[in-house]
Amino acid sequence: MAHTAWQVLVRLSGVQAEILRGLLEANEIPVVLNQEGAGRAIGLGVGPLAEVEILVPESLLEQAQALWRAFQAGDLSTSG
Repeated sequence: MAHTAWQVLVRLSGVQAEILRGLLEANEIPVVLNQEGAGRAIGLGVGPLAEVEILVPESLLEQAQALWRAFQAGDLSTSG
């Protein structure tokens, strides 16, 4: 099995991270969410300790960045 190099796409709050993960996975981009241990351990849902890193395969980083920019701009269509 080949090793996948993961790159950080963006850091977001937990809820936003879950939304972006769904968008990326719907576009066949694998996602790993990496949350800092301190925030998760004590249950923080706001502030820097609540941030989650969105990691995507390096080979799909440009595609993921384009989806993130479109999402931020409100340029995504819900029709398939």
